[in-house]
Amino acid sequence: MRLLIVGTLKGELITAAKMARDKGAQVSQVDLAEPALMHLRAGKGADLIMADVAIDIRKLIADMASEMITVPVVACGTGTDARSAVAAIHAGAKEYIPLPPDADLIAAVLEAVSRESSSLIYRDPAMDRVVKLATQIATSEASVLITGESGVGKEVIAKLVHQKSRRSQKPFVSVNCAAIPENLLESELFGHEKGAFTGALARRIGKFEEANCGTLLLDEISEMDVRLQAKLLRAIQERIIDRVGGTKPVPVDIRIIATSNRNLSEAVREGSFREDLLYRLNVVNLRIPALRERTGDIIELAGFFAKKYAEINGIPPRPISHDGKRALLSNPWRGNVRELENTIHRAVLLAEGTEIGPEAIISPDSDGMGGVAKASSSPAAKAAQVAEIATRALVGRNLADVERELILDTLDHCLGNRTHASKILGISIRTLRNKLNEYSGEGVDVAEPGQARTNMA
Repeated sequence: MRLLIVGTLKGELITAAKMARDKGAQVSQVDLAEPALMHLRAGKGADLIMADVAIDIRKLIADMASEMITVPVVACGTGTDARSAVAAIHAGAKEYIPLPPDADLIAAVLEAVSRESSSLIYRDPAMDRVVKLATQIATSEASVLITGESGVGKEVIAKLVHQKSRRSQKPFVSVNCAAIPENLLESELFGHEKGAFTGALARRIGKFEEANCGTLLLDEISEMDVRLQAKLLRAIQERIIDRVGGTKPVPVDIRIIATSNRNLSEAVREGSFREDLLYRLNVVNLRIPALRERTGDIIELAGFFAKKYAEINGIPPRPISHDGKRALLSNPWRGNVRELENTIHRAVLLAEGTEIGPEAIISPDSDGMGGVAKASSSPAAKAAQVAEIATRALVGRNLADVERELILDTLDHCLGNRTHASKILGISIRTLRNKLNEYSGEGVDVAEPGQARTNMA
């Protein structure tokens, strides 16, 4: 845990810093917001910022956001300074710690940040196999590719690999390649020199240098532009990078972990992903099964989330009832663990009585779990409901799965007639045949001419 304290180190903050060090945190300190930004730009990194309310916290958070620096901020100040505490929370601070500090509160905040997004809860044998393989290969220096649908917990497994590796005491740095605009991702990864482009007001150390001697997670790497992939390949092969606008190569020592919710082999065939980069990344592949493929984890995870959100919201913890568990197990969980977590958070807030029952386990539009929207006599309303249900069924699924289902269902509709199906789908007969040959090779049932699949739902 790397803690950056922003504020003048006087009595109370000195005590807070000592408490954090006693709990194992690596503490750095700067007096003002601008030196804090310089600290982060220089690649020294931080997992948490504790900022004195005497500084302009709103500006600090805004400046960090403008430079794509994502670090949680907690504010601190004297317990009597209620107005500043409220202002700090409104400005974007995650929490407020009153001074003089309480050792238990400091410990709780550090623990919450250190375990955020890294709680590994599982019981199903399918997930157990993934965890065992991740642990087995963690001590190597091999690059790892983690695949699976959105929301299955790919970043959690990446953190497990780092924690079990020989680099565990060094930085773990994550970059979401899908969340950063294409024209900024190169600078985010490799850094830039002052004046390298409009808005480059100072040198900025990139994620490669920030992760030096540690682990760099490239989340959703399939979304990276193919031109930038060439520079990434060189960095992985030669362990050197070039800052944008720089003239001198910079050596780095990192381990790469990448994640993707897409089929990268398919992306290679489409020309949107470099084959040589895939070989470099996919030394070890960890495929995380969808939640519906590891039903043994559903109740275990639900119980964990129920306790977590009861504590966060100051609500007495309540068990999930028998009928509530049945409702959870009957849902397909297209959004995987992320959807389950959101569902249980709502259930904790809506439940009445001593247990969390099925009446509290509802979807965001207040329908029962797995239920259908209430009937309406309006044809337009019915059409909207059907469209909404169809759209919701796609959430959490990757494009290849949706495409395969559409092609196979259309072929069933045409009783196996390839020519008719290709016209409906708007693709050539050759493309359709190639797709069907690919599906057959994967062991998928494909309708023969004059027939539909016998295993249709």
